[in-house]
Amino acid sequence: MGMSLLISVLLLGGTLMLLSAVVPVGRLILQLPPGPVRTWWQALSILISFFVAGYVSYAILHWGVYEGFVDLIVPLIFFFGALFVLLVCNLSLNTANDIKRIFTLEYESTTDSLMGIYNRRFLEKRLHEEFFRSKRYDFPMSLLMVDIDRFKLVNDRFGHPVGDIVLKRLAELIVTTVRESDVVARYGGEELLLILPHTRGDNAHLLAERLRFAIENTVLVKKGESDLEEDLQVTVSIGVSTLAPELTSSQQLLKQADKALYQAKDQGRNRVVAAPNIFLPEKES
Repeated sequence: MGMSLLISVLLLGGTLMLLSAVVPVGRLILQLPPGPVRTWWQALSILISFFVAGYVSYAILHWGVYEGFVDLIVPLIFFFGALFVLLVCNLSLNTANDIKRIFTLEYESTTDSLMGIYNRRFLEKRLHEEFFRSKRYDFPMSLLMVDIDRFKLVNDRFGHPVGDIVLKRLAELIVTTVRESDVVARYGGEELLLILPHTRGDNAHLLAERLRFAIENTVLVKKGESDLEEDLQVTVSIGVSTLAPELTSSQQLLKQADKALYQAKDQGRNRVVAAPNIFLPEKES
């Protein structure tokens, strides 16, 4: 009688642990995007259901026929197998939550909350890394410093909420225009900085012109949105700098882009100015 009770407890405990394992698996499935990994976890939940059915069937078929300690082997295996499944499923859920939490913290610490691009903190670190990597391996590298023309007038005339929309959509437009390997970051206020690895100065200048033209001809806030009575478009000025042998720090490269941007502003805005060490092909007359 005592042996039968022990075996019944082991089988019942194993069954309950398997049923409990379905809970973390279900939570994990809800967090996963559609794809192969989610499909495998769904398959695992079905497999657990089959195991539960197997445990119940074994208990029914062997009810009251236990004779000795040998009959404990299978129930013990069932019990600890179910415990293993429960622990693995809970551990997987906790690990996924921890990874998600770490990713969220990292994203928030490196991303500008308004524009959805990298922030100044991340920018300075990445600029330093890219500069010395490019110097070490003799790779080309360029910077674009982008500034919205007369952005203060946008805020004064339409209000800061509209100005925030302009900043966010400008960032979205730039991100969709450049390569995935390029780094787009908010440098400060309405200024953005683009790090262009493996990009010569002349090609960076072409990209800057393409960006300037795209921004000039894009309606960032449409009429009727945020109570606007007209479509809202802006222009940008862009300074371009590129890596050269005489530059010994990322700050020097940054200063060249800043100086070129100042010249673009001084020359009337809505234009691109390249640093002196960038040789551009002459335009055909």
